[in-house]
Amino acid sequence: MSVLLNCQSISKSYGARYLFKGLSLTISKGDRIGLIGLNGCGKSTFLKILAGIEEPEEGGLVLRRGLRVGYVPQTCEFDDLSLQKILVDAVIDDIPDYEKERLADNMLRKLGFKGNEPSAEKLSGGWKKRLRLAVELMKDPEILLLDEPTNHLDLEGILWLEEFLKNEALTYLVVSHDRFFLQGVTNRVIEIDKTYPEGIFAIDCSYKDFLHQKELFIKGQLQQEKRVATKVRRETEWLRAGVKARTTKAQSRIDEAGEIMDEYADLKKRNKQTQAKIDFEGTKRETRKLLVAKNLSKAFGERLLFSNLDFTLSPGTRIGLMGHNGSGKTTLLSLLEGKLETDTGTIKKAEDLKIVYFDQHRIKLPLDSTLKDALAPNSEYVSFRGSKIHINAWAKRFLFEPDLLKTPIKRLSGGERARITIAHLMLQPADILLLDEPTNDLDIPTLETLEESLLDFPGAIVLISHDRCLLDRVCNSVLAFGDPKKTQVFADYNQWKAWVRSSSKPAPVEVKKEKTSNSYAKKKELEKIERKIAKLEKIIQELNKKLEDTAIANSPEKLSKICDEIALHEAQVTQLYITWEEIES
Repeated sequence: MSVLLNCQSISKSYGARYLFKGLSLTISKGDRIGLIGLNGCGKSTFLKILAGIEEPEEGGLVLRRGLRVGYVPQTCEFDDLSLQKILVDAVIDDIPDYEKERLADNMLRKLGFKGNEPSAEKLSGGWKKRLRLAVELMKDPEILLLDEPTNHLDLEGILWLEEFLKNEALTYLVVSHDRFFLQGVTNRVIEIDKTYPEGIFAIDCSYKDFLHQKELFIKGQLQQEKRVATKVRRETEWLRAGVKARTTKAQSRIDEAGEIMDEYADLKKRNKQTQAKIDFEGTKRETRKLLVAKNLSKAFGERLLFSNLDFTLSPGTRIGLMGHNGSGKTTLLSLLEGKLETDTGTIKKAEDLKIVYFDQHRIKLPLDSTLKDALAPNSEYVSFRGSKIHINAWAKRFLFEPDLLKTPIKRLSGGERARITIAHLMLQPADILLLDEPTNDLDIPTLETLEESLLDFPGAIVLISHDRCLLDRVCNSVLAFGDPKKTQVFADYNQWKAWVRSSSKPAPVEVKKEKTSNSYAKKKELEKIERKIAKLEKIIQELNKKLEDTAIANSPEKLSKICDEIALHEAQVTQLYITWEEIES
């Protein structure tokens, strides 16, 4: 494959703080790279350097002559212009205006625009992201750089983007913390982390295989640390015994001992693993019914969001809310919190119920205020679970070093600001957590820690997230919004996904119910259902046998497809049994 871009030993810092140092990377035609790393490690800055927006302080960047690079930032803003006008202005080739307009219209249709959208300035965040992608594609880039492209997209939008990138013959580098997305769209994974000798770890493989290779590398490096530690002890004992003669050989051994000690210190520093300590505090309430919602409905003007919605929140209930942007997910959280009133129905809460709400727009912090002001305003301590914790220790709990406490908020990454919000929430005991997109901007290690904390939380959780891995691990039921007259209920994320793939409705098996009290007709109808159930159960049995095939078990795509089919057929069997009971009664 031909090399398109090469950077050698590039470094970037802000003040005395190095984001990264001595990074080297080559991008070749056909690469579909996923770039990961801790919040604040410099991923966005690295992309800006590759795009030519910023300059490295050290090192060099070499691009193939005439290389066209497209760049889609995290946040996209536009003037009050038509979508066609913005795309026409993006065309760099010298072609007639009518041809530019034709290309613009084709691109808008390709990216899912219907032609009746408002001006670009009035688009939602997700559609602005699509429009910026369209703008960059109009330039026919040879490399596309995407910074957190799934942010602001609803789940349907993420699935669309995933399919789009799979089907287009593009070379791209994407920064993302969405693990399912990385598995679906990359053939090479790169992590920026000081754990690695060169500060970067690159493997040509899927994200799942990358995790395996990373685990092997870390284990090997830990073993290396143990071996070098043994050498250090031996050389230290020799040095303490004293050197009898200042021979060249003795001096050489002293120099070698120094090198071994330096190597040990470097390995020890790189092997030190740190994770945010996220631990939401429950109230230890023993009430079985924390909140009961009956017959809820909500509309804005003539637009109905949802109706006839019933559910109960008990300790251990973890509900995921699914649906496109604007379908009513955040509105439901506001109803549960008490900020909005229902149009119909009731919400009955347990006495002295404590609800903690995570707002997707985060706490509004003055950008010029410092990290210390945000974590512990006007104090050197925070009170957590009845104990006072010094600001330095509290900051370290969320992966902030004490020397960053005077850093202005505006200098922190989106993920670092998200950790500040989580720190605020942890100070509040809760019976119910209402979480609106808590995963935006969080790095993968922090996401995994958040997942473990939510699984351990003793109360109830209602969660909005486009992170499919989080939904899959945490939620034990799913409410699917979209049809205002009926909110669908699913056992888990995979069952919801099977429904979305199969049809626009939850694929109940259609059974004709004849209006007759005739016992013979009733008997025939039940026999018909029985045959259908037997047929479906045979299909499910055959699909389960396929899961034992090692070729399928080792293929994430084939495995996911079969699991989806099983979930779909099981849902159909359940619907048939419900119909059976209705006819019987």
